[in-house]
Amino acid sequence: MLTVGIISLGCPKNQSDSEVLIGNILDAGMRLTADPREADAVVVNTCSFILDARKESLGAVREMVREARRRARSPRERSRPLKIVVAGCMPQRYGESVREMMPGVDAFIGIDELGKIAGVIAALFAENPVPAGTPPKTAAAGTASAVFISKNPKYVPDWETSRGRLTLPHIANVKIAEGCNHGCAFCAIPGIRGRHRSRSVADIAAEVKTLVQKNGVREINLIAQDTTYFGMDTWKSVRAGRTTKVSSGPGESLATLLRALNRIRGDFWIRVFYTHPAHWSDELISVFAKCKKVVPYVDIPLQHISDAMLAAMNRETDGNYIRELIAKIRRGIPGVVIRSTFIVGFPGETRADFEELKAFLAEAKFDRVGVFRFSKEDGTPAEKMPSQVAPAEKMRRWNETMALLQQISRERMRSRVGERLRVLVDEPGKARSAGDGFEVDGLVYVPKSIPAGTFADVVVSGYKAYDLIAKKA
Repeated sequence: MLTVGIISLGCPKNQSDSEVLIGNILDAGMRLTADPREADAVVVNTCSFILDARKESLGAVREMVREARRRARSPRERSRPLKIVVAGCMPQRYGESVREMMPGVDAFIGIDELGKIAGVIAALFAENPVPAGTPPKTAAAGTASAVFISKNPKYVPDWETSRGRLTLPHIANVKIAEGCNHGCAFCAIPGIRGRHRSRSVADIAAEVKTLVQKNGVREINLIAQDTTYFGMDTWKSVRAGRTTKVSSGPGESLATLLRALNRIRGDFWIRVFYTHPAHWSDELISVFAKCKKVVPYVDIPLQHISDAMLAAMNRETDGNYIRELIAKIRRGIPGVVIRSTFIVGFPGETRADFEELKAFLAEAKFDRVGVFRFSKEDGTPAEKMPSQVAPAEKMRRWNETMALLQQISRERMRSRVGERLRVLVDEPGKARSAGDGFEVDGLVYVPKSIPAGTFADVVVSGYKAYDLIAKKA
C-alpha cells in the first residue's frame, strides 16, 4: 500500500481542490500521512495568485526535493525513494516551464487532472512512468518528470466526487463554480482557472444536505472565484464576461441557490464568500435579508474607490455605484457585516487617488478590511502598465492604510461591549460570530466549557484590536 502526503497551500478554493485530491487517493486504496518522512509520495497543491503565494509554493516544493535527496543518499532509505507531484495553479499557469522552476519533481498536474492523481502516483512506481491512456505531454527522454496539464481547464467536481475533509468537522467549504469571466487587470486567475462554469443548484443542494444531515456540519461556506456570477454562464440571454449590474434573468442564480439551501432542514449557517460588486442586485439583497440560515455577512472585494483606478483595474464599476451599493446593502440587510479588500500602489495610482481611498475607508467604516500591495503578475495587463508605483511608496501607503484601519477597528470593537451574540465554537475557548469568517476574520473568546462544534449565546464583555471577549448569556 502506497502512503501519500498532501501539502495544501493557498485559499479555501485551493483547499477544496486538495479535498478532491485526498478523496481520489483514498478511493485508490492508498494511505494518507501528515509526515513526509513516512510518505512514498508527496503531492504539493500550489497557489500562484501573487508573488508571496508563489514563493511559499516554491519553498514547499524545494523542501520536499531536499527530503527526496536526503533519502536517496541514506543507505537505509534509498530503497524507498520519495516521489513528488506538484499540482494546481502553478503547473496550470506555467505549463512545461515548471520543470525548470522546480527541478527534482517527478510529475506535474493541472486543474483538469486533480481527479486523476491516484493514477499519476501509481504510475510513478510502475515500470512505465506514464499512466496508461493519458494523452498529455510527457517529459523528454532522460528527464525524471512528466507534465499532465490540459489547456483551458473545464473540470468541476460534483457532489458525488469523493473528498477528504481538511476543515474542522463542523465547517465545510462548498465550491459552487470554477473559473472566472472577469478581466481584472491585476489578476491572473482567469488564465489559470479558465472560463466560469457553474454547478447546478440541485447538485450543490445534494452536497450541502449530506454535509449537514449526515456529517453534522454547522457552517457551509460557499466559494468560487465570483459567487455572484453563479448561474450566469447558463443564461442564453447573457454574453459571458459582459454582464454587469444584473437584477434578474432566466435560469439559476446565487439567489435561487441560497433559497434552495435555506430550505434544507438542520441548524446551520450559510456564509457566502467572494462576491463581485457588479453582480449584486435588489433580489440578492432581499434573499440575504429573508433567508434566516444565510448569515448577514457580505464579502465584497472592492479593490478601490477612485474612478480612475477602477477603470484602470477593469472592475466594471465606478465610485458612485460602489457607494450606492454599500448604502443599499446596509439598508436592506439588518445587522449586516461587510468585509472587503483593497489594493494600494496600483500602476498610475496618484496621491489624490490614494487619499480618496483613505477618505472612503474612514467614511464607510467596514467591519473587516484586507489591504494588499499591488503585485505585478506575469501575463496580466497591469504588468506592463506605465507609471508603476515604487515598492517603497507602496509600503508607505499600505502602512498608512493599516494604521487608519486599526483605529477604526478599535472604535468598532469598543462599541460592541454589552452586545448579545450567537457564536459557533471552533475549539474550546475560541468561537466566531455570524460576522466572522473562519481564518480570515476575528475571534470571539468564550468560556472553555462550551463544546466545540456547537452554537452558543454569549454577551460581549471586552475586546482586543480585532477580537472580542464574551461570557455566557
